[in-house]
Amino acid sequence: MKTYNVITIFPEMIDAVFKQGVVSKALEKGIISINPVNLRDYAEGRHLVTDDYQYGGGAGLVMKPEPICEAVAALREKSNTFVVLLDPRGVKFNQKTAEKFATDYDNITFICGRYEGVDERVRQLVVDMELSLGDFILTGGEFAAITVIDSIARLVPGVLGDETSADDESFTTGMLEYPHYTRPVEYKGLKVPDVLTQGNHAEILKWRRDKALEITRRNRPDLLDISLQDIESRKKICAEQKRGLSKKLKLNVALMHYPMRDKQGDIVATAVTNLDLHDISRSCRTYSVEKYYVVTPIKAQREIASRVIKHWMNGFGSTYNPNRMEAFAHTELKESFSESLLDIEKRHKQRPLIVATTAKANKATITARQLGVQAEQQPVLLIFGTGWGFADEVLETADYIVEPIEGVGEFNHLSVRSAVAILLDRITEI
Repeated sequence: MKTYNVITIFPEMIDAVFKQGVVSKALEKGIISINPVNLRDYAEGRHLVTDDYQYGGGAGLVMKPEPICEAVAALREKSNTFVVLLDPRGVKFNQKTAEKFATDYDNITFICGRYEGVDERVRQLVVDMELSLGDFILTGGEFAAITVIDSIARLVPGVLGDETSADDESFTTGMLEYPHYTRPVEYKGLKVPDVLTQGNHAEILKWRRDKALEITRRNRPDLLDISLQDIESRKKICAEQKRGLSKKLKLNVALMHYPMRDKQGDIVATAVTNLDLHDISRSCRTYSVEKYYVVTPIKAQREIASRVIKHWMNGFGSTYNPNRMEAFAHTELKESFSESLLDIEKRHKQRPLIVATTAKANKATITARQLGVQAEQQPVLLIFGTGWGFADEVLETADYIVEPIEGVGEFNHLSVRSAVAILLDRITEI
Protein backbone atom coordinates (compact mmCIF):
# COMPACT_ATOMS: atom_id res chain seq x y z
CA MET A 1 0.00 0.00 0.00
CA LYS A 2 1.24 3.48 -0.87
CA THR A 3 1.22 5.91 2.05
CA TYR A 4 1.22 9.71 1.82
CA ASN A 5 1.78 11.67 5.04
CA VAL A 6 0.96 15.39 5.20
CA ILE A 7 2.51 17.46 8.00
CA THR A 8 0.22 20.47 8.46
CA ILE A 9 -1.39 22.76 11.00
CA PHE A 10 -4.73 22.17 9.21
CA PRO A 11 -5.17 18.38 9.00
CA GLU A 12 -8.92 18.81 8.47
CA MET A 13 -8.24 20.35 5.04
CA ILE A 14 -6.58 17.16 3.84
CA ASP A 15 -9.30 14.87 5.20
CA ALA A 16 -12.08 16.95 3.68
CA VAL A 17 -10.73 16.92 0.12
CA PHE A 18 -10.08 13.19 -0.12
CA LYS A 19 -13.49 12.16 1.17
CA GLN A 20 -14.81 12.53 -2.38
CA GLY A 21 -13.97 11.19 -5.83
CA VAL A 22 -11.72 8.46 -7.23
CA VAL A 23 -9.07 8.77 -4.53
CA SER A 24 -11.65 8.20 -1.79
CA LYS A 25 -12.51 4.84 -3.39
CA ALA A 26 -8.83 3.89 -3.41
CA LEU A 27 -8.64 4.79 0.29
CA GLU A 28 -11.63 2.56 1.04
CA LYS A 29 -10.02 -0.35 -0.83
CA GLY A 30 -6.73 0.07 1.00
CA ILE A 31 -4.75 0.71 -2.19
CA ILE A 32 -3.38 3.94 -0.76
CA SER A 33 -3.35 5.65 2.62
CA ILE A 34 -3.38 9.42 3.25
CA ASN A 35 -2.24 10.35 6.73
CA PRO A 36 -2.64 14.00 7.86
CA VAL A 37 -0.19 14.72 10.69
CA ASN A 38 -1.16 17.59 12.99
CA LEU A 39 2.00 19.66 13.48
CA ARG A 40 0.68 21.03 16.77
CA ASP A 41 0.98 17.53 18.25
CA TYR A 42 4.75 18.08 18.15
CA ALA A 43 4.79 21.68 19.40
CA GLU A 44 5.61 22.59 22.98
CA GLY A 45 4.15 25.05 25.47
CA ARG A 46 0.61 25.89 26.47
CA HIS A 47 -0.18 27.52 23.13
CA LEU A 48 1.48 24.83 20.95
CA VAL A 49 3.30 27.47 18.89
CA THR A 50 4.52 26.35 15.46
CA ASP A 51 5.81 29.69 14.14
CA ASP A 52 7.87 32.67 15.31
CA TYR A 53 9.36 35.99 14.20
CA GLN A 54 12.41 35.74 11.95
CA TYR A 55 15.94 36.73 12.93
CA GLY A 56 17.17 39.82 11.13
CA GLY A 57 13.73 41.40 10.96
CA GLY A 58 11.29 41.46 8.10
CA ALA A 59 7.60 40.97 7.55
CA GLY A 60 5.93 37.67 8.24
CA LEU A 61 6.40 34.69 10.53
CA VAL A 62 8.52 31.61 9.93
CA MET A 63 7.60 28.04 10.85
CA LYS A 64 9.78 26.71 13.67
CA PRO A 65 12.19 23.81 13.05
CA GLU A 66 11.54 21.74 16.20
CA PRO A 67 7.91 20.63 15.59
CA ILE A 68 8.56 19.78 11.93
CA CYS A 69 11.73 17.81 12.62
CA GLU A 70 10.07 15.98 15.51
CA ALA A 71 7.10 15.05 13.32
CA VAL A 72 9.39 13.70 10.58
CA ALA A 73 11.44 11.76 13.15
CA ALA A 74 8.27 10.11 14.48
CA LEU A 75 7.24 9.06 10.97
CA ARG A 76 10.71 7.72 10.16
CA GLU A 77 10.63 5.57 13.27
CA LYS A 78 7.71 3.70 11.69
CA SER A 79 8.84 3.52 8.06
CA ASN A 80 11.39 4.69 5.52
CA THR A 81 9.65 7.80 4.19
CA PHE A 82 10.80 10.17 1.43
CA VAL A 83 10.36 13.74 2.70
CA VAL A 84 9.20 16.50 0.34
CA LEU A 85 9.02 20.18 1.30
CA LEU A 86 6.39 22.07 -0.70
CA ASP A 87 7.99 25.45 -1.29
CA PRO A 88 8.32 28.03 -4.12
CA ARG A 89 12.10 27.48 -4.04
CA GLY A 90 11.70 23.85 -5.08
CA VAL A 91 12.01 22.20 -8.48
CA LYS A 92 8.89 22.52 -10.61
CA PHE A 93 6.47 19.61 -10.33
CA ASN A 94 5.49 17.86 -13.57
CA GLN A 95 4.06 14.57 -14.85
CA LYS A 96 7.45 12.85 -14.92
CA THR A 97 7.93 13.64 -11.25
CA ALA A 98 4.46 12.26 -10.51
CA GLU A 99 5.34 9.04 -12.35
CA LYS A 100 8.62 8.73 -10.45
CA PHE A 101 6.88 9.25 -7.10
CA ALA A 102 4.19 6.71 -7.98
CA THR A 103 6.69 3.99 -8.93
CA ASP A 104 9.76 4.63 -6.79
CA TYR A 105 8.35 5.41 -3.34
CA ASP A 106 5.90 3.51 -1.14
CA ASN A 107 5.89 6.17 1.59
CA ILE A 108 6.16 9.94 1.01
CA THR A 109 5.87 12.71 3.59
CA PHE A 110 4.86 16.23 2.50
CA ILE A 111 5.74 19.21 4.69
CA CYS A 112 3.28 22.09 4.25
CA GLY A 113 4.84 25.48 4.79
CA ARG A 114 2.92 28.61 5.77
CA TYR A 115 3.60 32.33 6.23
CA GLU A 116 7.14 33.18 5.01
CA GLY A 117 8.13 29.52 4.86
CA VAL A 118 10.06 27.15 7.12
CA ASP A 119 13.23 27.61 9.12
CA GLU A 120 16.19 26.88 6.83
CA ARG A 121 17.43 24.13 9.14
CA VAL A 122 14.38 22.03 8.27
CA ARG A 123 15.73 21.75 4.72
CA GLN A 124 19.16 20.79 6.00
CA LEU A 125 18.03 18.24 8.58
CA VAL A 126 15.07 16.28 7.20
CA VAL A 127 14.13 17.25 3.62
CA ASP A 128 14.97 14.94 0.70
CA MET A 129 13.45 17.10 -2.02
CA GLU A 130 11.92 20.58 -2.41
CA LEU A 131 8.98 20.85 -4.77
CA SER A 132 7.05 23.77 -6.29
CA LEU A 133 3.78 23.69 -8.24
CA GLY A 134 4.87 26.62 -10.39
CA ASP A 135 5.78 30.26 -10.53
CA PHE A 136 3.09 31.54 -8.20
CA ILE A 137 2.51 31.77 -4.43
CA LEU A 138 -0.17 30.00 -2.39
CA THR A 139 -1.30 30.78 1.14
CA GLY A 140 -0.12 27.38 2.31
CA GLY A 141 1.51 24.15 1.24
CA GLU A 142 -1.69 22.18 1.91
CA PHE A 143 -3.10 23.14 -1.49
CA ALA A 144 0.09 21.99 -3.17
CA ALA A 145 0.15 18.74 -1.18
CA ILE A 146 -3.43 17.93 -2.18
CA THR A 147 -2.62 18.56 -5.85
CA VAL A 148 0.55 16.50 -5.83
CA ILE A 149 -1.03 13.56 -3.98
CA ASP A 150 -3.98 13.51 -6.37
CA SER A 151 -1.60 13.51 -9.34
CA ILE A 152 0.50 10.67 -7.90
CA ALA A 153 -2.33 8.53 -6.52
CA ARG A 154 -4.14 8.22 -9.85
CA LEU A 155 -1.01 6.56 -11.29
CA VAL A 156 -0.97 3.82 -8.64
CA PRO A 157 -2.30 0.54 -10.11
CA GLY A 158 -5.91 -0.05 -9.09
CA VAL A 159 -6.82 3.56 -8.35
CA LEU A 160 -8.28 4.32 -11.78
CA GLY A 161 -10.93 2.01 -13.14
CA ASP A 162 -8.95 1.44 -16.35
CA GLU A 163 -5.21 0.85 -15.85
CA THR A 164 -4.47 2.44 -19.25
CA SER A 165 -6.47 5.62 -18.55
CA ALA A 166 -3.34 7.58 -17.67
CA ASP A 167 -1.35 6.48 -20.72
CA ASP A 168 -2.69 8.90 -23.36
CA GLU A 169 -2.92 12.07 -21.30
CA SER A 170 -1.35 15.47 -21.63
CA PHE A 171 2.31 15.59 -20.61
CA THR A 172 2.51 11.77 -20.42
CA THR A 173 2.63 11.59 -24.22
CA GLY A 174 4.82 14.63 -24.85
CA MET A 175 1.89 16.63 -26.23
CA LEU A 176 -1.35 18.08 -24.89
CA GLU A 177 -4.41 15.89 -25.28
CA TYR A 178 -6.65 15.79 -28.31
CA PRO A 179 -10.35 16.91 -28.02
CA HIS A 180 -12.91 14.52 -26.50
CA TYR A 181 -16.61 14.20 -27.35
CA THR A 182 -19.60 12.26 -25.99
CA ARG A 183 -23.34 12.21 -26.67
CA PRO A 184 -25.31 13.97 -28.04
CA VAL A 185 -23.89 14.12 -31.57
CA GLU A 186 -25.04 17.73 -31.89
CA TYR A 187 -25.39 20.31 -29.11
CA LYS A 188 -26.31 23.97 -29.61
CA GLY A 189 -25.27 23.81 -33.26
CA LEU A 190 -21.90 22.15 -32.60
CA LYS A 191 -21.46 18.63 -33.97
CA VAL A 192 -19.05 15.83 -33.11
CA PRO A 193 -16.46 15.58 -35.94
CA ASP A 194 -17.56 12.99 -38.53
CA VAL A 195 -14.27 11.08 -38.31
CA LEU A 196 -15.08 10.04 -34.72
CA THR A 197 -18.45 8.51 -35.62
CA GLN A 198 -17.49 6.50 -38.73
CA GLY A 199 -15.51 3.71 -37.07
CA ASN A 200 -12.27 4.03 -39.08
CA HIS A 201 -9.72 3.60 -36.30
CA ALA A 202 -6.73 4.51 -38.45
CA GLU A 203 -8.37 7.79 -39.41
CA ILE A 204 -9.37 8.42 -35.79
CA LEU A 205 -5.77 7.93 -34.64
CA LYS A 206 -4.52 10.30 -37.34
CA TRP A 207 -7.16 12.92 -36.44
CA ARG A 208 -6.30 12.71 -32.74
CA ARG A 209 -2.57 12.99 -33.42
CA ASP A 210 -3.08 16.01 -35.69
CA LYS A 211 -5.37 17.73 -33.19
CA ALA A 212 -2.99 17.05 -30.31
CA LEU A 213 -0.16 18.55 -32.33
CA GLU A 214 -2.27 21.58 -33.32
CA ILE A 215 -3.30 22.28 -29.70
CA THR A 216 0.24 21.82 -28.42
CA ARG A 217 1.70 24.15 -31.07
CA ARG A 218 -0.85 26.80 -30.14
CA ASN A 219 -0.77 26.53 -26.33
CA ARG A 220 2.52 24.88 -25.36
CA PRO A 221 5.07 24.95 -28.21
CA ASP A 222 7.81 24.30 -25.63
CA LEU A 223 6.60 20.69 -25.36
CA LEU A 224 7.28 19.90 -29.00
CA ASP A 225 10.68 18.27 -28.68
CA ILE A 226 9.57 15.09 -30.44
CA SER A 227 10.35 13.97 -33.97
CA LEU A 228 7.24 13.62 -36.16
CA GLN A 229 8.72 11.62 -39.00
CA ASP A 230 6.70 9.35 -41.27
CA ILE A 231 5.45 6.38 -39.22
CA GLU A 232 5.69 3.75 -41.96
CA SER A 233 9.27 4.76 -42.74
CA ARG A 234 10.22 4.46 -39.06
CA LYS A 235 8.54 1.05 -38.84
CA LYS A 236 10.65 -0.16 -41.76
CA ILE A 237 13.86 1.05 -40.12
CA CYS A 238 12.74 -0.53 -36.88
CA ALA A 239 12.13 -3.91 -38.55
CA GLU A 240 15.52 -3.88 -40.28
CA GLN A 241 17.36 -3.11 -37.08
CA LYS A 242 15.39 -5.76 -35.24
CA ARG A 243 16.71 -8.33 -37.74
CA GLY A 244 20.22 -7.25 -36.82
CA LEU A 245 21.19 -5.65 -40.14
CA SER A 246 22.98 -2.72 -38.52
CA LYS A 247 24.43 -4.22 -35.37
CA LYS A 248 28.12 -4.33 -34.56
CA LEU A 249 28.06 -6.15 -31.24
CA LYS A 250 26.23 -9.34 -30.29
CA LEU A 251 25.20 -7.71 -27.05
CA ASN A 252 21.98 -8.35 -25.12
CA VAL A 253 20.79 -6.90 -21.81
CA ALA A 254 18.53 -8.42 -19.14
CA LEU A 255 17.04 -6.63 -16.14
CA MET A 256 16.42 -9.25 -13.44
CA HIS A 257 13.65 -8.98 -10.87
CA TYR A 258 14.24 -12.39 -9.26
CA PRO A 259 16.11 -13.73 -7.36
CA MET A 260 17.09 -10.41 -5.78
CA ARG A 261 17.91 -9.35 -2.25
CA ASP A 262 15.95 -6.78 -0.28
CA LYS A 263 17.36 -4.39 2.33
CA GLN A 264 17.34 -7.15 4.96
CA GLY A 265 19.16 -9.59 2.67
CA ASP A 266 16.12 -11.80 2.02
CA ILE A 267 15.46 -13.25 -1.45
CA VAL A 268 12.53 -11.45 -3.10
CA ALA A 269 10.94 -10.64 -6.45
CA THR A 270 11.09 -6.89 -7.12
CA ALA A 271 8.54 -4.80 -9.03
CA VAL A 272 8.91 -3.81 -12.67
CA THR A 273 8.87 -0.02 -12.93
CA ASN A 274 7.66 2.17 -15.77
CA LEU A 275 10.91 4.17 -15.74
CA ASP A 276 13.05 1.05 -16.10
CA LEU A 277 10.95 -0.06 -19.07
CA HIS A 278 11.20 3.26 -20.87
CA ASP A 279 14.70 4.47 -20.03
CA ILE A 280 16.58 1.19 -20.41
CA SER A 281 14.77 0.44 -23.69
CA ARG A 282 15.94 3.81 -24.97
CA SER A 283 19.52 3.26 -23.79
CA CYS A 284 19.65 -0.21 -25.34
CA ARG A 285 18.35 1.10 -28.65
CA THR A 286 20.83 4.00 -28.60
CA TYR A 287 23.75 1.58 -28.25
CA SER A 288 22.36 -1.01 -30.74
CA VAL A 289 21.76 -3.71 -28.16
CA GLU A 290 20.15 -6.71 -29.85
CA LYS A 291 17.47 -7.27 -27.23
CA TYR A 292 16.51 -5.93 -23.83
CA TYR A 293 14.89 -8.61 -21.67
CA VAL A 294 12.74 -7.65 -18.68
CA VAL A 295 12.71 -10.79 -16.53
CA THR A 296 10.11 -11.40 -13.82
CA PRO A 297 8.32 -14.59 -12.71
CA ILE A 298 5.26 -12.61 -11.59
CA LYS A 299 2.52 -12.86 -14.22
CA ALA A 300 0.70 -9.69 -13.13
CA GLN A 301 3.93 -7.67 -13.50
CA ARG A 302 4.45 -9.01 -17.03
CA GLU A 303 0.87 -8.18 -17.95
CA ILE A 304 1.19 -4.59 -16.78
CA ALA A 305 4.52 -4.16 -18.60
CA SER A 306 3.02 -5.77 -21.71
CA ARG A 307 0.24 -3.17 -21.81
CA VAL A 308 2.81 -0.38 -21.63
CA ILE A 309 4.84 -1.84 -24.50
CA LYS A 310 1.77 -2.51 -26.67
CA HIS A 311 0.62 1.07 -26.17
CA TRP A 312 3.86 2.40 -27.65
CA MET A 313 4.25 -0.28 -30.32
CA ASN A 314 0.70 -0.63 -31.64
CA GLY A 315 -1.52 1.82 -29.78
CA PHE A 316 -1.93 5.56 -30.00
CA GLY A 317 1.60 6.02 -28.64
CA SER A 318 3.10 4.74 -31.90
CA THR A 319 1.45 7.53 -33.88
CA TYR A 320 2.84 10.51 -32.00
CA ASN A 321 6.18 9.22 -30.65
CA PRO A 322 7.81 6.88 -33.16
CA ASN A 323 11.11 7.14 -31.30
CA ARG A 324 9.58 5.35 -28.32
CA MET A 325 8.08 2.74 -30.63
CA GLU A 326 11.52 2.13 -32.11
CA ALA A 327 13.06 1.68 -28.66
CA PHE A 328 10.43 -0.80 -27.50
CA ALA A 329 10.77 -2.90 -30.67
CA HIS A 330 13.80 -4.55 -29.04
CA THR A 331 12.25 -5.08 -25.60
CA GLU A 332 10.86 -8.46 -24.56
CA LEU A 333 9.27 -9.77 -21.38
CA LYS A 334 10.49 -13.12 -20.04
CA GLU A 335 9.31 -15.24 -17.15
CA SER A 336 12.78 -16.58 -16.36
CA PHE A 337 16.46 -16.01 -16.99
CA SER A 338 16.68 -19.31 -18.88
CA GLU A 339 14.09 -18.10 -21.41
CA SER A 340 16.39 -15.20 -22.29
CA LEU A 341 19.34 -17.56 -22.75
CA LEU A 342 17.33 -19.87 -25.01
CA ASP A 343 16.20 -16.96 -27.16
CA ILE A 344 19.80 -15.85 -27.73
CA GLU A 345 20.95 -19.42 -28.41
CA LYS A 346 18.20 -19.80 -31.00
CA ARG A 347 19.32 -16.67 -32.83
CA HIS A 348 23.07 -17.26 -32.68
CA LYS A 349 23.21 -21.06 -32.55
CA GLN A 350 25.51 -20.89 -29.53
CA ARG A 351 25.32 -20.26 -25.81
CA PRO A 352 25.94 -16.61 -24.88
CA LEU A 353 28.49 -15.48 -22.35
CA ILE A 354 26.71 -14.50 -19.14
CA VAL A 355 28.14 -11.30 -17.70
CA ALA A 356 26.84 -10.02 -14.37
CA THR A 357 27.08 -6.53 -12.89
CA THR A 358 27.78 -5.63 -9.27
CA ALA A 359 28.87 -2.62 -7.24
CA LYS A 360 31.61 -4.68 -5.52
CA ALA A 361 34.96 -4.00 -7.17
CA ASN A 362 36.63 -7.06 -5.66
CA LYS A 363 34.39 -9.41 -7.64
CA ALA A 364 35.18 -7.95 -11.09
CA THR A 365 36.77 -10.30 -13.64
CA ILE A 366 36.48 -8.30 -16.88
CA THR A 367 36.64 -4.63 -17.89
CA ALA A 368 34.02 -2.87 -19.98
CA ARG A 369 36.46 -2.52 -22.88
CA GLN A 370 37.34 -6.23 -22.78
CA LEU A 371 33.66 -7.05 -22.76
CA GLY A 372 33.17 -4.96 -25.88
CA VAL A 373 35.84 -7.01 -27.67
CA GLN A 374 34.21 -10.26 -26.54
CA ALA A 375 30.80 -9.12 -27.80
CA GLU A 376 32.22 -8.68 -31.31
CA GLN A 377 33.19 -12.35 -31.37
CA GLN A 378 30.33 -14.13 -29.59
CA PRO A 379 26.91 -13.35 -28.13
CA VAL A 380 26.82 -11.78 -24.67
CA LEU A 381 23.99 -11.48 -22.15
CA LEU A 382 24.72 -8.62 -19.75
CA ILE A 383 22.52 -8.90 -16.65
CA PHE A 384 21.58 -6.08 -14.29
CA GLY A 385 19.90 -6.44 -10.92
CA THR A 386 17.22 -4.56 -9.03
CA GLY A 387 16.45 -4.19 -5.34
CA TRP A 388 19.62 -4.55 -3.24
CA GLY A 389 21.51 -6.75 -5.68
CA PHE A 390 21.64 -10.28 -7.00
CA ALA A 391 21.33 -13.39 -4.90
CA ASP A 392 24.71 -15.17 -4.72
CA GLU A 393 23.51 -17.98 -6.98
CA VAL A 394 23.14 -15.55 -9.89
CA LEU A 395 26.71 -14.29 -9.63
CA GLU A 396 27.94 -17.89 -9.38
CA THR A 397 26.36 -18.78 -12.75
CA ALA A 398 28.03 -15.85 -14.56
CA ASP A 399 31.03 -16.40 -16.81
CA TYR A 400 32.31 -12.91 -16.01
CA ILE A 401 31.54 -10.04 -13.65
CA VAL A 402 32.15 -6.66 -15.24
CA GLU A 403 33.98 -3.89 -13.41
CA PRO A 404 31.62 -1.65 -11.39
CA ILE A 405 30.89 1.98 -12.14
CA GLU A 406 32.58 4.27 -9.68
CA GLY A 407 32.06 8.00 -9.20
CA VAL A 408 34.50 10.64 -8.04
CA GLY A 409 33.62 10.52 -4.34
CA GLU A 410 32.47 8.14 -1.64
CA PHE A 411 28.80 8.28 -2.64
CA ASN A 412 28.09 5.51 -5.16
CA HIS A 413 24.37 4.78 -5.52
CA LEU A 414 23.34 5.09 -9.16
CA SER A 415 19.95 3.93 -10.34
CA VAL A 416 20.01 0.84 -12.52
CA ARG A 417 18.85 3.02 -15.43
CA SER A 418 21.91 5.23 -15.12
CA ALA A 419 24.21 2.24 -14.65
CA VAL A 420 22.95 0.59 -17.85
CA ALA A 421 23.54 3.74 -19.92
CA ILE A 422 27.03 4.37 -18.54
CA LEU A 423 28.17 0.78 -18.92
CA LEU A 424 26.83 0.48 -22.47
CA ASP A 425 28.70 3.65 -23.37
CA ARG A 426 31.93 2.16 -22.00
CA ILE A 427 31.42 -1.21 -23.68
CA THR A 428 30.79 0.30 -27.11
CA GLU A 429 33.59 2.87 -26.87
CA ILE A 430 36.04 2.54 -29.73
